[in-house]
Amino acid sequence: MRRTGYTWVVTAFAVLGSLGLLLGGVGSGAPAYAATAHGAERAAPSRPVYRVDLRADATGTRWTGRETVTFGNRSTEPLREVYVRLWGNGTDGCGTPRTPSPVRIGRVIGGAPDDPSVACSAVRIALAAPLAPLGRATVAFDVSITVPDRLHRFGRDGDHRYLGNALPVLAVRDAAGWHLDPPVDRGESYYTVASDFEVTLDHPTVLGVPATGVTTDRPAGPGRTLTTSVARQVRDFVWAAGPFRSGVATSPGGVTVRSYWTAGTPDAWVATARADAVRAVDELGRRFGRYPYGEVDVVISDRFAPIGSMEFPGLVLVAVDEFGSGAVHELAHQWWYGIVGNDEYASPWLDEAFATYSDGLLGGDHGEDCAEGVSWQDDSQAVTNSMGYWAAYGPGWTRYVYYNGACVLHDLERVLGGPVMAAMLRGYVRDHWYGVSTTAEFQRAAQAVTRTDLTSFWREHRIRAGTTT
Repeated sequence: MRRTGYTWVVTAFAVLGSLGLLLGGVGSGAPAYAATAHGAERAAPSRPVYRVDLRADATGTRWTGRETVTFGNRSTEPLREVYVRLWGNGTDGCGTPRTPSPVRIGRVIGGAPDDPSVACSAVRIALAAPLAPLGRATVAFDVSITVPDRLHRFGRDGDHRYLGNALPVLAVRDAAGWHLDPPVDRGESYYTVASDFEVTLDHPTVLGVPATGVTTDRPAGPGRTLTTSVARQVRDFVWAAGPFRSGVATSPGGVTVRSYWTAGTPDAWVATARADAVRAVDELGRRFGRYPYGEVDVVISDRFAPIGSMEFPGLVLVAVDEFGSGAVHELAHQWWYGIVGNDEYASPWLDEAFATYSDGLLGGDHGEDCAEGVSWQDDSQAVTNSMGYWAAYGPGWTRYVYYNGACVLHDLERVLGGPVMAAMLRGYVRDHWYGVSTTAEFQRAAQAVTRTDLTSFWREHRIRAGTTT
C-alpha cells in the first residue's frame, strides 16, 4: 500500500530518486502450490474454499447473505478450532449499541462461536468435531456488512462503496501458533494463505461491481444483476460498487485489464493510470513470473490521495493526480504479498519494500541516491521491524520500510551483480509461488547465489530475521 497515495511518491521520490531493478526475463512456470515459511507448509486451516452469496441494498451500502468455508488440516495434530477474521471492524472495533460493528457473523453451523475478540476483529469457532490431519471440514455463517461512512479502503465516497478486507476470512495457525494480531491504523496486519473464492453479488444493475477474480453477470429480476466472481489461489476477496465509468484493455501479454473510474476524475489522469496498469502487468510478469489470474481490475479515483492507493488480489485502488498514478506500485503487490505471501504484521518490508523496489523497474533507476538518502533515528529502528513497532512509532514509518527497505535491495543488487540478482528474484518467486516467505527465507535465497558471506551486509542494512518488536 502507498499510505498517502501518489502525494507520498512525489514528495519522497522527487527528493530521493525513483527506484529500479535490472531488467530480466522470466518464464511462466511455477509450482501449483508452495508454502515454506513460518512452518506454513503445515499451516492450518489449509487451502480454504469460500462460497459466498450476498445481496446489496439500493445503494450498495449494506450487504447480507451467507458464507461457507471448507478447509483442510495439513498439520500433524487435530484441529479443534478456527478463527474468523473480521478485518472490516479494524477501525470501528466493537462499535456502540447504536452503531454496531460494520461486519458481523451469526447463525454459525459446523461449530460453536465465541464472542468477538481482538477489538471485534476475530471470532473463535470451536469445531463441532476435531478435524484430523489431512481431513477437511466446513463452517458456515450469516454475514452482514455495512460500509462505513468514510473515505477508506472499506468505506464510501459519494455514491461509491469500497469493500476492502470486508469479507470474513480464516486466520492462520502455523508453527508460531494462531496469528491474531491486532488491526493497525497505518499499513496492514493481514496474513492469509492462498484460497479459492466463488462469490455471487446480487446488486442493483445501475451499480458497477469490480471484484477480485473473473466475473460474469446475469439478470436477477427487475433492475438487479447477479455478478459472480471466481478466483483461485488468492489471499482475499474485495469488491466495490458504484456508478463507475469503465473500460477494458488486453495487455500485449494477454492479461485483461478492466478499468473503473469515478466520473469526477480527469480523463487525462485516468488514461495515465490505465496505461501504467497495462504496461506494468506485463513488465512485472516478465521479471517475476507471468501474472497468473488472467484478469485484473483497476479502480481509479482522484479522491484516493488522502487514503492512498491500495492493493488487493486481482483488484487495486489507484490514486491519481497531475503527477501520475500509483498503479505500478499496487500492481507490484500482486507478486509481493499476492503471489509470494508474507505475514504483513510481522514483516511489512517483505511486501512494501519489494513493491517499492519493483515500482522503479519501468524507470530504469537503480537507487543511486540510497548511499546518502538512508538514515535512522535510533538503534531500535530496523527495516524488518513489525507493524507493532511502527504503529507505536507514528507517522513517517513509510520512509524506513518503503524507501530504506528498497535501498537494501538495490545495494544487494550491487553486491550480487544485476544478472544474478534478477535470476535470484525469479527463483525466489518461483519457490514461494502461492506460498509464504519470511525474512530468513529471503536471506537464504540471496546467500545461495553468492560465495560472499552476506552476514555483515544484513547487519549493516538492519535486516534482522525474527524481528517482531
